[in-house]
Amino acid sequence: MISWKSFIIPGAIIAVICLIVLFLLKFFNVGSMQLFLDAKAFVTEYGLLGIFFATILAGTIVPLGSPILVVVAALLGIPRIPLILTATAGFTIGMMINYGLAYCLGRPYITKKVATEKLQEIMRLWDRWGWTLYTIFGLIPVLPVELLSLICGLLKTRLDIFLILSFVPRLVLFTILAYLGEQAGIWIGIL
Repeated sequence: MISWKSFIIPGAIIAVICLIVLFLLKFFNVGSMQLFLDAKAFVTEYGLLGIFFATILAGTIVPLGSPILVVVAALLGIPRIPLILTATAGFTIGMMINYGLAYCLGRPYITKKVATEKLQEIMRLWDRWGWTLYTIFGLIPVLPVELLSLICGLLKTRLDIFLILSFVPRLVLFTILAYLGEQAGIWIGIL
């Protein structure tokens, strides 16, 4: 059985670490340091392209942490709407890559990426919950929705539903995270 603790506990630890870092940034007033201002200017100028490619990779099974990228980008001043749309489009493209690879290459490809026992467990969960499971995984940053995109490709699920349920939950999630990042940037004194 898949242990939800294996996803939730690391996510909680990352959240606590992020909060500690935010308080340290506020305490040391890094928003006024020249090095930080230079980094902010660089990210604001070139960040969307980097976010786009990073979220494409994060949408595949490369663990890049797209939710953290969105928060940091917003914290550093990338405009919220372009950031949300760019990250969501990139992540959806990454999910399409997973879907396409699993669709074309089938079970042998997936068993190279996922242990057979874990694959069987995920298939049982999919049989029980299906698109509801996929949507929930898309809305919660610490759950591996990328892995489920492989299952969707393997099962040759409807592409139109797959695209909608890949895009919309991440659009909602990235909207919330971009807002939180922007508010953190204002609180720290960066924005």
